[in-house]
Amino acid sequence: MTSRSTPSSTYRLQLRPEFGFRDAERVVGYLEALGVGAVYLSPVLDATPGSTHGYDVTDPTKARPELGGEEGRLALAGAARAGGMGLVVDIVPNHMSVEVPSANPWWWSVLLDGAESPFAHHFDIDWSRERILVPVLGSAEDVAALAVEGDELVYYDHRFPISGSTEGTPQEVHDRQHYELVDWHRGNTELSYRRFFDVTTLAAVTVERPDVFDDVHREVLRWVADGDVTGLRVDHPDGLADPTAYVQRLREAAPDAWIVIEKILHPGERLPGSWPVDGTTGYDALGEVSGVLLDPAGETVLTQLAERLGVPTDYAAVEEQARRLITDSILVAEVRRIAGLLRDVEVDAAREAVAETMIAFGVYRSYLPEAGDEWSRAIDRATARRPDLSGALAALDEQVRGNPDGELATRIQQTSGMVVAKGTEDTTFYRFTRFAALNEVGGSPDRWGIDVEDFHRLAAARDADAPATMTTLTTHDTKRSEDTRARMAVLAEVADEFAELVTGWHERCGIDEPSLDLLAWQTLVGAWPISDERLSDYLLKAAKESKLRTTWTEPDEDFEQAVAAWPARVRAELGDEVQAFVDRITPAGWSNSLSAKLLQLAGPGVPDVYQGTELWDFSLVDPDNRRAVDYDLRRELLDRFGEGLVPDLDLSGAAKMLLVHRVLTLRRDRPELFAGYTPLRASGPAAEHAIAFARSADLIAVATRLPIGLERRGGWDTTSLSLPEGRWTDVITGAEVDGGEVAVADVLARYPAALLVKGDAS
Repeated sequence: MTSRSTPSSTYRLQLRPEFGFRDAERVVGYLEALGVGAVYLSPVLDATPGSTHGYDVTDPTKARPELGGEEGRLALAGAARAGGMGLVVDIVPNHMSVEVPSANPWWWSVLLDGAESPFAHHFDIDWSRERILVPVLGSAEDVAALAVEGDELVYYDHRFPISGSTEGTPQEVHDRQHYELVDWHRGNTELSYRRFFDVTTLAAVTVERPDVFDDVHREVLRWVADGDVTGLRVDHPDGLADPTAYVQRLREAAPDAWIVIEKILHPGERLPGSWPVDGTTGYDALGEVSGVLLDPAGETVLTQLAERLGVPTDYAAVEEQARRLITDSILVAEVRRIAGLLRDVEVDAAREAVAETMIAFGVYRSYLPEAGDEWSRAIDRATARRPDLSGALAALDEQVRGNPDGELATRIQQTSGMVVAKGTEDTTFYRFTRFAALNEVGGSPDRWGIDVEDFHRLAAARDADAPATMTTLTTHDTKRSEDTRARMAVLAEVADEFAELVTGWHERCGIDEPSLDLLAWQTLVGAWPISDERLSDYLLKAAKESKLRTTWTEPDEDFEQAVAAWPARVRAELGDEVQAFVDRITPAGWSNSLSAKLLQLAGPGVPDVYQGTELWDFSLVDPDNRRAVDYDLRRELLDRFGEGLVPDLDLSGAAKMLLVHRVLTLRRDRPELFAGYTPLRASGPAAEHAIAFARSADLIAVATRLPIGLERRGGWDTTSLSLPEGRWTDVITGAEVDGGEVAVADVLARYPAALLVKGDAS
């Protein structure tokens, strides 16, 4: 579907206390000049004090005061409207933060009054348990550290409400409350409320209840009704009890809004047909664009390198092991709660059957009764792996299918996404590091890219089926930025050289954990030059996420110290060699970056530009990708473009920004050009290095793939592309070519990517 408020493009801004509504308002003029169709904001409702991302919402009834509150929100909305742009807001319906209870009035009420609270059913709490388990103590003995201050129970910086009398010792007062403060270790095994993934400070919200839906969405929907918000981005729909009913209710409440959902689609997976949304947040497009620029010839060499360094290369085995770790040690409470709903099956068998089924999912989750194929495949796969559980699995299958709207079916489906996300994205992606550029949200690291024909087929399908879906190359959740990924893709073209270098570097400065070691070398060259501090922070996060030598909860301090010291050690011992190698591959990385950006921006869908990535941006996973953006520099460059500057392809990144500016502006000013999709094929000796398509009779995009291979063969030579007769102008550079059989070398004389419009580009 295509909503009335579908923007021509979006630009993502990460709001935080240091960059609030007023700061965003000051950027609106620049975004308008850049060509942006809508300002796209991270969550703006009140959140945990000091939050740098906003996904930890504490009060959905008001704009976040730390960002500037209602006054600031209205000023930003007015500025966007005056600039002819829409305003898209990220909403978080699945969970709320309970980290600081006093900041969340609903949670405070529940802790104070228990099941009698008017908000008792706003959270997914197991009320069959006597008290709400709150895992906050450092150890069981820490209950002795409790104190009573006024009408609050205090544990160091944590404060909780007191119901009833404050007489007696703090422990006695605590024992009379509707909640029980326990050792944080018990959270994974005994938690009495559903959480977001394994984060006990994020409690799940029951938006499947109409009254809760209304309370959670009332303020945001008021903004939509007032015309201040034109689009909604829905976070983590797979965690909801009934995603189908949710998006249907949201569409009914916001009939004209552009609605996209953060649904992670496995390659080949499609959104349920009953979902009245405009599309996803674009990870599927990310995988396709990155995949078509990847050299398949590098797979064997880089697989051999991984094996030589001791990195596992059996992806399925690594993924299964990682997911099993999640069900068996991290999401134990969730598995136990689901298994308790399975009738007529012995307790241990029920738990194992539930865990095995979630481990076996090929996608994030199923959506019974509408789409049952993925559920069937998961049951079949689980049964093949564990024939000893065939009886329990058959009972699970029968009971889930027999009542697809029941609690058992609901909970196992909404929890499978947690197992996949934590087991695959947050564990496997840091263990299976054969080629980290493939380890991206929505990606399958065991699939080595896609060919040109598949790229065209998928793009045409997007144009036909979901023309208003979002497309992206970088988000706040990607494992690395688009430019880092684009340079890393070059490694597949120089696989022999890279493998030889890494083998030697490893012997001199290797990290004593193979998966992290190989990831570190790829990251080093992909993000170079990178500060020691940024690289240390990234590698420590990667090490903890892999859960091999250290974890967030059980750190190996000696290992972490060695990892933290690694960047400085490498810079001192190998810095010149790393610099020399990066210098050789950097131009090819630039080529990949410009080509990827053109394929995304000119292709089907609504393209999003993540903050700052209009220039080179070699960021890594969050929080690295939330660093401040220099908008003064970008404004200055934009002014120079208006004066006629067509920059060289160089370290400044200005060429990328020019491409972004020109393509976004054309999309906004001449949307009729971006309709339809027709693959075009070059002819000649280097035809495989060109990827081209027409969006309409008057618009053609041409990009370069495998630039190292192109250079090795001596360039484009006589490779040509057939254009309709007439004069064509490259929107990016202003260069003109005549139609007919045109040399690709002429079309791409200045940059490795061109967007040709029939006649005058203005």
